[in-house]
Amino acid sequence: MPRKKIHLICNAHLDPVWLWEWPEGAGEALSTFRTAAEFCERHDDFIFCHNEAILYQWIEEYEPTLFKRIQKLVAEKKWNILGGWFLQPDCNMPSGESFVRQALSGKRYFREKFGVDVKTGANLDPFGHTRGLVQILAKSGYDSYLFCRPDQAFTTLPADEFMWVGYDGSEVMAARVQAHYNSRGGGARAKVEDWIKAHPDKELSALLWGIGNHGGGASRKDLEDLKELMSSTPGVDIFHSTAEAYFEELGQKKDGLPRFTKDINPWAVGCYTTMARVKQGHRHLENEVFAAEKMASAAAFQGLMKYPEAELRDALRDLAFAQFHDLLPGSSIGPGEEGAIRLLDHGLEICSRVKARAFFALAAGEKPAVEGEIPIFVYNPHPFRIRGIIECEFEEHEPNYGGGFLGPKVFRKGKPLPCQPEKELSNLSLEWRKKVVFAAELEPGRMNRFACRLENSGARPQPAIRETGGIIHFKTDELDILISATSGFMDRYRVNGADLLAANAFRPLLIEDNADPWGMSVRSFRNVLAAFKLMNPEMGTWFSGVSKAQLPSLRVIEDGAVRTVVEALLFHDHSYISIRYKLPKKGTEVEIEARVTWNEKDKMLKLSVPTLLKPSAYIGQVAYGWNELPSNGEESVSQKWSAVVSEEKDLALTLINDCVYGSDFADGEMRISLLRSPAHSADPAGERPMLYQDRWIPRIDQGEQVFHFWMNGGKAGERLETIDREALTKNEKPYVLSYSPPGDKKKAKPCFVLSDSAAQVTTLKKAEQGKDLIIRLFEPTGKARTTELALPFLRAKTTVSLKGFEIKTLRFHKKTREFHEVDLLENEK
Repeated sequence: MPRKKIHLICNAHLDPVWLWEWPEGAGEALSTFRTAAEFCERHDDFIFCHNEAILYQWIEEYEPTLFKRIQKLVAEKKWNILGGWFLQPDCNMPSGESFVRQALSGKRYFREKFGVDVKTGANLDPFGHTRGLVQILAKSGYDSYLFCRPDQAFTTLPADEFMWVGYDGSEVMAARVQAHYNSRGGGARAKVEDWIKAHPDKELSALLWGIGNHGGGASRKDLEDLKELMSSTPGVDIFHSTAEAYFEELGQKKDGLPRFTKDINPWAVGCYTTMARVKQGHRHLENEVFAAEKMASAAAFQGLMKYPEAELRDALRDLAFAQFHDLLPGSSIGPGEEGAIRLLDHGLEICSRVKARAFFALAAGEKPAVEGEIPIFVYNPHPFRIRGIIECEFEEHEPNYGGGFLGPKVFRKGKPLPCQPEKELSNLSLEWRKKVVFAAELEPGRMNRFACRLENSGARPQPAIRETGGIIHFKTDELDILISATSGFMDRYRVNGADLLAANAFRPLLIEDNADPWGMSVRSFRNVLAAFKLMNPEMGTWFSGVSKAQLPSLRVIEDGAVRTVVEALLFHDHSYISIRYKLPKKGTEVEIEARVTWNEKDKMLKLSVPTLLKPSAYIGQVAYGWNELPSNGEESVSQKWSAVVSEEKDLALTLINDCVYGSDFADGEMRISLLRSPAHSADPAGERPMLYQDRWIPRIDQGEQVFHFWMNGGKAGERLETIDREALTKNEKPYVLSYSPPGDKKKAKPCFVLSDSAAQVTTLKKAEQGKDLIIRLFEPTGKARTTELALPFLRAKTTVSLKGFEIKTLRFHKKTREFHEVDLLENEK
């Protein structure tokens, strides 16, 4: 009988920020690493293992002599680089491309500073793991993955060691460490002994140990106790080791490991919604940094500007840090939340400047405006056409002192486009600023030019659609929508004759909750306490801040050739919601804007979207893929879109969002999770009260929040073919600006074009090394396809074949003008 083996992997779980702010985390990293280096130098057989590039960067900056000691210990294999990412992020909510950058920045750093190529990914503390990680790990040079959460009580796995299979068929070995990542000071020996007793027949084990959460690692007593245990335990080889060594042994048996083809969820389902401001900022920065890369690449590779490599690297670092698994999920203290928002705002300001610089460089070669023209430029950062509604504010040549109303007309190449004026953002009494809304199709990867002219129409247009018989009835050739004047909710959404919604759609629900920001002990939030109601005219007028007349609380506020906008004012106790339904005159996509003033405690806010699609499945976008989500009311996590799909009716209702991640689904009804109101870092601990009972304690997410959704419906196949592109364009939006160009520069050429109807370019950027261009493509439908990628600005094209859900990265060599396939670390295959 083979001897049993236990690989002891010493680490010091160290959250850079959680119940403390990052300077304290940095200080603890210095102390922990200093002590660990001393133990490594004194004990010949001891190996210390630690991950997260951010911690090593702090050591390099704040204590360079210690950093050099660690470099020496790594070279001597006394110190092991674990995991290899920038940090341990939340492993559900970041986009697929964000995960790529976590690995890319981390692995590049460790290779440059320590000469190591980490083969085992490790996210020990995050609260769940998307299946989309598998392909990212495999194509970033990993063969294995180590994690702890969730345990078997929450997520049933076929075994603790298994082959994890990704959406595209990629595979990595994976192991769940049931005994978790920490041990108490002086308790390492007891942890090992307990493991041996509980698993007498287990031949190969990995045990994590070390004081953690706020750093710590090994102690002298633990090292002495373990040394004695190693020599006094017959039949079991116990030794200090690394994750890579453990997986190397496990790999000898990998053909016999069970295969697992799902995500590893759920745990702490409240984290999909807590700290909405952080989640909103995170999604916004994700969108802006990847769009900024595309715009900067389009300009820089035509010689119109210098590629802003250092600036974009700083913004990506801000994004990566904010994805930490106690920041993005919302489980940190209040100052941690504020720090995350400050960090995200820093990244957003960088991206704002980069995008403006790229825009002006790309527009500089356009012809100057002619007399009376107000040019509007729209840069499409995607390699496919976008059909949609464009909004633009601009300054008139001078304020309208002459009276009447200056109505906008929009043209493209001399042809008029459907357009309408809408209320501008400012509230000046004089007609000064203008907002125009127009329908257009944007050409791919290039600057699109429109001409706006103002004509005095005498009076501002008034809405033609009004409430009749207790409803607002909106009807076009494609749409038939009813909104109730009694409830304020949508009672019909009929697309090309097919009814998709049940009555009372987009009704906000107040759900029972508690003060725990994680939601540690629950799987769902389903107990409805109340529903928001339409304000009466007196209350709605007061809430609107109107003093000259009484207004109905459901009203048409905009109406024209492009769309009708209906506003409903809702309330519950001291919380208020303004919902605006934006109904298109052409097409079937309806935008819903919800502006929430939230003043609740221990409650959750969900938006109910009941459908008529029964039976049906519920699916949602995840990192580089999509997943079938629970249909039993359990809380689930997804990203930019979710969908209710009826195979029986061949219909689907899709819902794109700009900042939410949590939802549930049961009996044909989607409930989108908008807000919670827990306390910061409060845990449900047995019989002890969750919060102090002798004082006021602030709650998370109080005040005003804004959410946007885009609903569409139709044939299931058509919806699922296009939804991922649509969600991308609603998040990485075209850049719109009214601008009069000088016309004295070289005119920018189109950047890139894809020939098919679904594939995406998720990344267009300068290579990490060298001056080449990196293009990352993704197939988002699960169906194999071939597309032609053209780069008109570089006079190059190539044909790309993609498997379903495949990520494929190309490197375009400027000198040779050749495309080479590379991995996610930009290494050629």
